[in-house]
Amino acid sequence: MPQLTGLHVYPLKSAYRLSPESAQVEPWGLTGDRRWMLADERGKAITQRDEPALGQLRVMPSPDGSLTVTAPDGSRLEVTAPSSPAGAPVIEATVFGSVFKASVADKQAADWFSERFGERVGPIRLLHLDDPLSRAVDPDYAGPGDTVSMADGYPLLVTTTASLTALNALLAEDHPDDERKAAALPMERFRPNLVITGTEPWAEGGWRRIQVGEVTFRVAKQCGRCIVTTTDQETGERRGPEPLRALGRHRRFGQRLAFGQHLIPERPGTARPAVGDLLGTVRLGDQVTVLEEGPLPVPDQRD
Repeated sequence: MPQLTGLHVYPLKSAYRLSPESAQVEPWGLTGDRRWMLADERGKAITQRDEPALGQLRVMPSPDGSLTVTAPDGSRLEVTAPSSPAGAPVIEATVFGSVFKASVADKQAADWFSERFGERVGPIRLLHLDDPLSRAVDPDYAGPGDTVSMADGYPLLVTTTASLTALNALLAEDHPDDERKAAALPMERFRPNLVITGTEPWAEGGWRRIQVGEVTFRVAKQCGRCIVTTTDQETGERRGPEPLRALGRHRRFGQRLAFGQHLIPERPGTARPAVGDLLGTVRLGDQVTVLEEGPLPVPDQRD
């Protein structure tokens, strides 16, 4: 029987993960997942696509909403969550063309990030999504009232260990004479929220609805992968063309390279979501049940 064996939250978009044993599910994703992000002066998201070393930032949220960020050299930033009702400035932020309102953290935070990464990406601002209802999911794949955090496009991403094992086998076949290129990749390269064990390889490509423990999810579409998957999440370094080359050979759908599925939590009834809504808790070891299967749309170029 499939079960949940991996659970990851990314409080700051593109920074290092937290891996709790359980997490609450809100309509827009796991509690605390990607409610913060870095942006340029125009509000456009700055991610590992722009600066792979962002993955080395360790982040710890506090119950009061504040955030502690630790750099590889041990230096730390503690920042209070900015809030528009409390008078924080608000700007239009963008993630893959999706425009929404976000609050701007204080200048100390901007200076801290700009000092470390500004030489490559320019001046940086730290943004906080204090209103999780402000950003709608792509209406081509969403239901009424579906919203998302500062994730690339959808509330959660699920992957399976069987598909990673199959992909690593393909890597080995593609590079029989090069141990470095054939080296097995860890799941962390794909930055999932949920990792499921006990399926057939690529079975998730046919899922339409699943239940994880007490929470039900709708599968929106397959996830199109990008250069972030070539970044070692432990060192912040690019590691060459894999897995994109292997996905291009074996998991291409149109112009997109797919690994993993985007999920949208299902809400009871027809009520629109509200701040404070909790849909349940997912826990390591939870049973996973496939409720509905069928074909999915072609993925887009997001991870």
